[in-house]
Amino acid sequence: MSAVNDDTQLIEQTLAGRSEAFGELVRKYQDRLFNTVVHMTGNVEDAQDIVQDTFVKAFLKLESFQHHAAFYTWLYRIAFNSAVSHCRTRRPAISIDQSREDAGAEPVDGGDCPEATLLRRERCQQVRCAIARLKEEYRAVIVLREIDGLSYETIADILDLPVGTVRSRLYRGRLQLTEELKELFTAEETSGY
Repeated sequence: MSAVNDDTQLIEQTLAGRSEAFGELVRKYQDRLFNTVVHMTGNVEDAQDIVQDTFVKAFLKLESFQHHAAFYTWLYRIAFNSAVSHCRTRRPAISIDQSREDAGAEPVDGGDCPEATLLRRERCQQVRCAIARLKEEYRAVIVLREIDGLSYETIADILDLPVGTVRSRLYRGRLQLTEELKELFTAEETSGY
């Protein structure tokens, strides 16, 4: 059974009063949704709250789901709007140490030496911080495309934008991200890494 048919069946069962069917939808999409939201907010606790709120809103609005787009696209739109609202109301300065604590440790490859592992962690953190500094409209398309791997059409559906605008914002976002990371690469070249 395809994911769309499976989602449709679970939605119909939920609307018929079988709430455990919605629990299956939550299990299916919560990790993927959390990954997107944590990159949007830069904070694990905020992302957990937003994802939980998203599923509550989705459950309450499930009757309004029109099936014009995939369920996860509709769900991502709810989460994205919640994340944007959250980021607008709470815009603290980003501390690299705090961000590292919030994001947790990166997976470690047993084959790397400690210096290489540390360098990789630092690079990941610097990229996260650079993404967090992007303008909101660029950060959204960068996260959805580069981290979540969504198609331009799906991103357009989630953000309610024309595909051309998505492409344009992605291009500009990549340029801004390149500028944000330029210092990182220049510093590494001069230090010999």
